[in-house]
Amino acid sequence: MKNITIYSYDTCPYCEQARNLLKDKGIKFNEINLGKTPEKREEISKKTGMNTVPQIFIGDECIGGFAELAALEVCGELDKFIK
Repeated sequence: MKNITIYSYDTCPYCEQARNLLKDKGIKFNEINLGKTPEKREEISKKTGMNTVPQIFIGDECIGGFAELAALEVCGELDKFIK
């Protein structure tokens, strides 16, 4: 299974939805809280060109945010994508 990493903030509702979707499916993930590690904010922004959260990586690929994660789940591709 590919590693999943979520760059997030505690107070972000979309971050919470992403965490819940993965937890409900029993999928383990790493979370980097940008509120607690602000140096990562600039690093991830340079890497992806985005300033929004969550930013979700499956393996080395940034899939986007919660909307993209949910879309993968709805179309039945999330399980295939993470293997």
